[in-house]
Amino acid sequence: MAAQYTSKHGVVSRSREELYMIFADLGNFSRMLPEDKKEMIHADYDTLKADVQGFSIGVRMRERLPYSLLSLEDDGAPFKFDVDLHFDEDAPGKTDFWIDIRADLNLMMKMMLGSKLQEAIDKMVDAIVDISDGRVPEGIDPSSFTR
Repeated sequence: MAAQYTSKHGVVSRSREELYMIFADLGNFSRMLPEDKKEMIHADYDTLKADVQGFSIGVRMRERLPYSLLSLEDDGAPFKFDVDLHFDEDAPGKTDFWIDIRADLNLMMKMMLGSKLQEAIDKMVDAIVDISDGRVPEGIDPSSFTR
């Protein structure tokens, strides 16, 4: 059963080119994590694998449309899913950013994970907006957004 989750939209105080380039390299994700969580993530330019609560989840980049869309797909996860990261210009130097997830979840998984997925992607958008506005969520290194 396919389920779709769309995050809230957030206006990020970075150009879409800057924001896109941060996410285009999956290796950047490990730099944004607190030191005690980095051993859970293995990432390079095209792939990312994470061990979270007994699950091994992997994604790989499926498509890069410069400065507007990054599409990822599962790569060794307990269920099939794909993720789209959207980057639209909102105003000069500002980006309307949001995330779409499509996942093949059975009814039980949908009931267990659905609200958690929605909450997670909304929190991710909020954290990116906060960082771009100079507010740093706990445990995130803001310098990872300027490398």
